[in-house]
Amino acid sequence: MIPDMSRLALAFVVLALTAGVVATAPPATADERRVWVKGIADEATWSHYSRQLNSDEFGKFVIDVKSNEIYFIDVNLFELHADFVLGVLLKQAWTADNIREYNKNYERDKPRFILGYITHHLKVDRWVFSFWEGDKIGVPDVLRVHKRLSETFFKKDLAYRPDSPLQEKMAKEVAKKGLKVVTNDEIYKAADYQAFHKGWSVGRLRLVPIGTPYEELTFDRGDIALLQESYPDITPVSGVLSTTFSTPLSHVNLRATAWNVPNAGYKKARTEFGKYDGKVVYYEVTDLAITVREATAAEIAAWEEKRAKVKKVDLPQADLAETRLAMLTRIRAKDVIKYGTKTANLGEIRTANLADVNIPDGFGVPFFYYVRHMKQNRLDAKVDAMLTDPRFATDAAWRKSALDELRKAIVAAPIDPAVLDMFYKRVRLKLGGKGVFVRSSTNAEDLPGFNGAGLYDTVPNVRGKGPLGEAVKTVWASLWTLRGVEERGAFGIDHRQVYAAVMIQIGVAATAAGVLVSTNLWDERDDDGFTINAKWGLGMRVVEGQKIPEQIIFDATNDGTRIISRADDPTMLVFDPQGGLKEIQVPPGEIILTEARAKRLVTAVRRFIPLFDPGAPLDVEWVLEGETIWIVQARPYVGR
Repeated sequence: MIPDMSRLALAFVVLALTAGVVATAPPATADERRVWVKGIADEATWSHYSRQLNSDEFGKFVIDVKSNEIYFIDVNLFELHADFVLGVLLKQAWTADNIREYNKNYERDKPRFILGYITHHLKVDRWVFSFWEGDKIGVPDVLRVHKRLSETFFKKDLAYRPDSPLQEKMAKEVAKKGLKVVTNDEIYKAADYQAFHKGWSVGRLRLVPIGTPYEELTFDRGDIALLQESYPDITPVSGVLSTTFSTPLSHVNLRATAWNVPNAGYKKARTEFGKYDGKVVYYEVTDLAITVREATAAEIAAWEEKRAKVKKVDLPQADLAETRLAMLTRIRAKDVIKYGTKTANLGEIRTANLADVNIPDGFGVPFFYYVRHMKQNRLDAKVDAMLTDPRFATDAAWRKSALDELRKAIVAAPIDPAVLDMFYKRVRLKLGGKGVFVRSSTNAEDLPGFNGAGLYDTVPNVRGKGPLGEAVKTVWASLWTLRGVEERGAFGIDHRQVYAAVMIQIGVAATAAGVLVSTNLWDERDDDGFTINAKWGLGMRVVEGQKIPEQIIFDATNDGTRIISRADDPTMLVFDPQGGLKEIQVPPGEIILTEARAKRLVTAVRRFIPLFDPGAPLDVEWVLEGETIWIVQARPYVGR
């Protein structure tokens, strides 16, 4: 929910004071029954005073702690509690002093008012009351609110929903007093349905059998994929419907958003819609429901017309002559034409030397060495033959097989020993011989309109010269994964103009990791929220979407932390001292995104946001080592 001391309120006060006048709240309407009531006795009254936001209906109330009067206010007229309290109850000017006095009502000891919400979670049909996540409300006031609502609201025995870590801690004492408590995590996981990208499409429903290996997944762009398991990625389709779901920031969900196709999780999808397997269907996703039925001829024609408008992405022109293994401290955004977008973006942040922004040391391997490897081993001719074969464009099975063979050939071909010696020498001298991450950095990823998340490979915790050479070749070869080729094709990218650079970076032994997007993905009206996902261990599990991560919304204007879900993965990936990764148990009972950590992360990201396009949110990958936060990737977020 929007806190009362929001950016809007602050801007209003500043504007009024700097103009030399006193701003006043709008006068109360003559018919005050329209703006507030002292009781809501039925659904019809609730409908008048509430509003639907995405899949929830919510209303607001104010309790005068001196008189015990309760006011249910019309949220369609009052954006903030403060609008009502100052304008109607107190009839005060909206000045800095009055706002400061008003905000004391969010402290533990309430001088005048308790400010709260009632929410009907439509997907799970649960009614709860709650408070702004920055409210330091205590147990006695929560119990008082529950009693007052029981006397005045038509739904009895409302559960209390804590929204912040502080409130969750306090809620344990509330529960001991006999009051029902329900967490956002429980609500999120109880829902049968979650809309990740709204819209409609037409396509052939493709039911993927349980147990289908990820490596065997192939789709036509006209398919609507009904997935019964979590997969780290899929190739372009006309829609995605999953019986298991995790987070908007998984690769599959990011991909569907970039394709602008409907995407939802629905636990009963197989049971209800499996009968349409192989049929051309109309598929629509809204906040509360999905529609799957056989498509009409008119709907098929409309969708074909829409698909014909292929989005084109222009690639940065590649400089294939650069040979320097430049450190990140020597790489800027303009060097994207030499080292790829991932390395250039991180180099731009690193060279800015911003306070409290930590980036692991590393260096870029430019496109030159990929092109040389391909030419020395005559693999460029193999690529050309594959792309010119008519079957590449028309036969999906042949295309997949040809790409598999090409990648194997790239890895099997010997890397030039002198080049490998040069790479390894730089790891030893500049990176201290530590285990490194070998990461892709092509000229066809992390671009405005095409982020390419997860298209290419990363090899973690590489130790030794031989493994380093194999890792570099593996990353080069990943330029030709099926998912990469299909994704580029969907955006009209010429495969002959795509090149692979590599970023070699000190590996951080992460205790936790995750993804941040510098916007609120759950409420498009919120300009100040940051969506953060996290899991214990290394970050691959977050973006693969295998399990539900910790999810929060952090409001940078007032340090408010709203919980969406808690992680449910019992194990995590960590470094193996011998190289590679191993799996261990997750620490029981601990949370990752404490308010202090979330604030430090958002503070760091806000420092380098000005280095990027101000018109687009950022998609940032980060890792936590102890209490140190490291930034390992930043790119434009391709979303709504």
